[in-house]
Amino acid sequence: MRKVLTVLGTLISISVAQADEVNIYSARQENLIKPILDIYSQETGTTINLVTGGADELIQRLSLEGDNSPADLLLTVDVGRLHRAKDAGVLQPVSSSLLESEIPAQYRDSEGYWYAMSLRSRVIVYDKERVDPSQISSYADLADPMWRNSVCVRSSSNIYNQSLVASMVGHNGVAQTEEWVKGLVANFARSPQGGDRDQISAIEAGQCKLALVNTYYLGGLLTSTNADERETGEAVAVLWPDQEGNGAHINISGAAVTKASKNKEAAVALMEYLVSDEAQAWYAETNNEYPVRTDVPVSDVLESWGEFKADDIALDQLGIHNAEAVRLMDRAGWK
Repeated sequence: MRKVLTVLGTLISISVAQADEVNIYSARQENLIKPILDIYSQETGTTINLVTGGADELIQRLSLEGDNSPADLLLTVDVGRLHRAKDAGVLQPVSSSLLESEIPAQYRDSEGYWYAMSLRSRVIVYDKERVDPSQISSYADLADPMWRNSVCVRSSSNIYNQSLVASMVGHNGVAQTEEWVKGLVANFARSPQGGDRDQISAIEAGQCKLALVNTYYLGGLLTSTNADERETGEAVAVLWPDQEGNGAHINISGAAVTKASKNKEAAVALMEYLVSDEAQAWYAETNNEYPVRTDVPVSDVLESWGEFKADDIALDQLGIHNAEAVRLMDRAGWK
């Protein structure tokens, strides 16, 4: 496999030499993507122009700019946003034998409009001092009355929560999922607020016992250079939900070539680099995200959480069911 990748890497370098600029609209924080883009630029000589902003803002910008957009590549998190971009007509399909061979089918659009670059799971974290993990094993258990006033979570407007609920709609239908959300809302320890790190901090502060968070946020706390942040991360433990059922919810960071791209070949070459050994290891070690390739080792922090069963629902279903998820969350009172 490494020999194949080396040959492909040579071909990538040749293609980039023919079109040596890529303009990127990125919804990822600059510190979470620019370092690996800089490495690529240094290795290939490709000029990379990076514009960062909110995902919805960038999708709207692409729509308004139309064919005049300078952007070649959209980088964002959560398949729900990639689905929105596809529906908005601002992306174009890509056919790449490398991307199709390295990225499992469930982690790429069936028509080639977007591809996962890294994975993350939305898991349950619990207070190690106040929760017996044998008492909870699934997302469904978060709605059990025994956890009244115990759950912290961010707003229903957050795409990560919407995608989790959308996955449940895909598995269980609207009615059953809505009943679960009603039970979850009844167990909120406080009104939804803040980001995922704030939910972990709330557990440390004793405001709640359980929270829904993306794994890389906890990884970021545990590997922080700030002692207080590390202490916050160490207050909780990871529980992999639904290991006897559908498995833990998975989402992605992903990339897509814009419809207006003037440098499509170079943009695809960069996408192919982002699934290389080097880039996938970087995602794991630096960003605490799971590689999209199963043959690339995870970081020590991720390995410490153990192996887990991942939900194998096709991720395009999360975008398809997003609107239904938002409506039922509103009806259930998840603010």
